[in-house]
Amino acid sequence: MNSLIGIGGVSRSGKTFLAQQLETALTSQNCTTLVIHQDQCVIKGSMLPLVNGKPDWEHPLSIDWTRLKKLVRESLQSYNYIIVEGLLAFHDPELVDLMNHKIFLEISKQLFVERKRKDLRWGLEPEWYIQHIWESYIKYGRPSLSKDYICLNGARPYDLKLLLDTILGL
Repeated sequence: MNSLIGIGGVSRSGKTFLAQQLETALTSQNCTTLVIHQDQCVIKGSMLPLVNGKPDWEHPLSIDWTRLKKLVRESLQSYNYIIVEGLLAFHDPELVDLMNHKIFLEISKQLFVERKRKDLRWGLEPEWYIQHIWESYIKYGRPSLSKDYICLNGARPYDLKLLLDTILGL
């Protein structure tokens, strides 16, 4: 059986870490697994939206949705599990409809700001941009949660075995 797992949440909520944990756990169950990071499908060059002259990675127009959905559909033919993770993982309704499992990681604004200030991968982010990331998350990245979503607190440990059992249908 081929299954698509979506992992969404604000920057620094633990999406990539959870995707890696699930990939390792599913692979150990002899399942072929691929992680697709939404950032792999960012639009290049002059088409990228800007905010205050800076690339706006948090806007839905920054993602080539056609390419992302094509990558997912093609990968579902070759892998048991595809994991798509990103701030905008639940933005595209067509992609969400393909998802068998939707995992939403939530953290407080205060914790997000603390973690983002320590994240120096792209240098020190200006405070206005950190605020912009949060606002974009609220506007574009936070889904209307329903019973279809597995909601996890990204500030606390979660039960990976229970999550894996849910995904595997055990």
